Amino acid sequence: MMEKLTPQEEMAMQAVWQTGGGFIKDFLEAYPDPKPPYTTLASVVKKLEQKGFIKAKKYGVIIGYTPVITEKAYKKKFMSGFVKDYFENSYKELVTFFAREKKIDAEELKEIIALIEGKK
Repeated sequence: MMEKLTPQEEMAMQAVWQTGGGFIKDFLEAYPDPKPPYTTLASVVKKLEQKGFIKAKKYGVIIGYTPVITEKAYKKKFMSGFVKDYFENSYKELVTFFAREKKIDAEELKEIIALIEGKK
């Protein structure tokens, strides 16, 4: 069972996905400013490993990490839960909410409809 990540863990995981895996210094470089301290990121990465999101491999004294769960799989799992919890399990309700809040315009809605109808 995949668990929801904390915002801090999600930021670290974004860096892991963005780099495709690597070392803490690689993930730190992928971070937006302000970057967290190296030690903070290292402890978050360790938690991600414990949760099964990434796996570690030792290269002498250095540890490299690779993602175990894809970004797509994570998004799919938690978007479903989000829509279920906040929008009565209705994607229509989700889109309606964004339209009412003026977070999506008519042009964007037309693009979504074209995607749904398979025109793109």
